[in-house]
Amino acid sequence: MVDFRIVIPQTKMLEDPKLAALSPEQIAVVRSHLQELLSSDAFIGSHRAQHFLELVVEHALAGRLDCLRERMLGVEMFGRPIDYDTGNDSVVRVKASDVRRRLAQYYQSLTTRPPVQIDLPSGSYIPQFHPTPVEALSVPIERERSHLDSISIPTPSATALSAAPAIAPRWTWTRWAFRISMLAMCSAALISLGWFAAVRFTTSHRTLTAADPIWAALFDGKRNTYIVPADIGFNLLEDLSRRPMALADYMKGGYLDLPLPGMDEHRAEGLRSQRLTSFVDAQVISALAGLPEYNRQRAFLRFPRDLRLDDLKDANAILIGSVGSNPWAAIADKSANFHIVYREGMEGATIINAKPQPGEQASFESRWNEPAHETFALISFLPNLSGSGHLLLLQGLDVAGTQAAAEALFHPATIAAILERATRPDGSIRSFELLVRSTSINWNSTDSQVIASRIY
Repeated sequence: MVDFRIVIPQTKMLEDPKLAALSPEQIAVVRSHLQELLSSDAFIGSHRAQHFLELVVEHALAGRLDCLRERMLGVEMFGRPIDYDTGNDSVVRVKASDVRRRLAQYYQSLTTRPPVQIDLPSGSYIPQFHPTPVEALSVPIERERSHLDSISIPTPSATALSAAPAIAPRWTWTRWAFRISMLAMCSAALISLGWFAAVRFTTSHRTLTAADPIWAALFDGKRNTYIVPADIGFNLLEDLSRRPMALADYMKGGYLDLPLPGMDEHRAEGLRSQRLTSFVDAQVISALAGLPEYNRQRAFLRFPRDLRLDDLKDANAILIGSVGSNPWAAIADKSANFHIVYREGMEGATIINAKPQPGEQASFESRWNEPAHETFALISFLPNLSGSGHLLLLQGLDVAGTQAAAEALFHPATIAAILERATRPDGSIRSFELLVRSTSINWNSTDSQVIASRIY
C-alpha cells in the first residue's frame, strides 16, 4: 500500500500555495482510483462528466494549474473561443457542479474506504486528493462508528500527518455528530496545510529541457509578450474567394471585401466578423500558460486582427500559424531562410528554401488533400522588429504541421541536439530556424524529425 504521509515544515510563509508534486507511486494510486470512479454507476452514464473529471485530475497531477481556470477549461473541454464571455456562458460551472454531485453520490454508496478520495471543492476547478489511513482501508464504514471516540487529532506542532480524516456518511451521524464534525474540520485543515506546505517548501522536480532558454527569453519579464493564434475565419475567406492576402491588406481589413461566390450576405457577414481559431492553437496557448516561465502579468493574448505593427517593435511575440491563417508571420520573411508561400488560387502551399545547403531541396510541398500524407513545418526563433526582443513562429503547411512544430518545442527530444548548439555559454539562445518533416494521419502529426536547420 502506498504511504501518503506528508511532512509539514514551517508554515508561516504560505501566501501563495500550489499543488504538491506527488511521487510516481502516489500518482499511480490516484489514477487507479480515478478509473474506478469513471467506471462507476455515478459516472458511467455521462461521457462529459467522465471527461471533465479526468481532465482536471490529469492537469492537477501534472502541475498545470493555469489550465484549471474556467476560461481555459471552456476552451479545451467545450471548444469555446479563447475570448468567450464566461459571465454569460456557464457551461464550465454547470458541468463542475454535476461532477461534484456525482462524486458525492459515489462516495456515499461505498461500504469500505478507497485508498484515496478525489474531491472538487466548490468554487474551484483544482481537485484535491485525500488519502485514507492504511489501517482503515479494509474496515467497513458501518463498523467505524463504534471506534470514532478513539480517533486522535495531531496538534499544529506535529511533524507529520499519516492520513486524511475519516468521512462518515450523513446517515451514520448520531449523538457523536458534533464531535465528528470538529474532528473532520481539524483534520482536513491540517491535511490541506500539509499539502500546501509541501508545495511551498519542496524543491521542484521539473526536468530541465533544451527548450527552456527559449521560454526564458520570451517571458523575460522586461517586456510584454503577445501570443497570437491563427485567424481561421480569414483563412476560410481566402479559400472561398481563392485569393491569398498580403499582411498590408490584412492590416487594413481587406478580408472584409473578399468576394464569397454562392454565399448569401447574412452568412458571408457572419464569416467575415467571427473570430475563429483552431483547437491546436488553443492547445498551444494552454501549454504556454502552464510553463513555469510564463509571466501572466506580461503575457497577453492578441487575435491577429487586433495586433498592431508597433506591438512587435518592443515586445516579444509568439505567432502561431502560417501566413495563410496568420498574416503576421510574413514579418519574418525578410530575415528568414525558410518561408511559406501559397500557390495561386489557394491550391496548397510551399515552403521555400532560399539558400539550400548541399543535399537540401529548394522547396517542400504537402499533399494536404490525402488522408495520410507527408507534411512540413517551420520553427523560427528570430529578433523582433527593433532587435530588442524575440519572435517565435510556429508555421505548418496544414494543421498537422503546426501541431508537429508545437510538439517539438514542448517535448523537445526531437530538436534537443540542435537547441543545445544554439544555446550560448551564458544560457541565452541564438536565433535559429528549423524545418520539420512529419506524417499527417487524419490531420494529426506523428514521426516528426528535423531535416534542415539554420543557427545564426
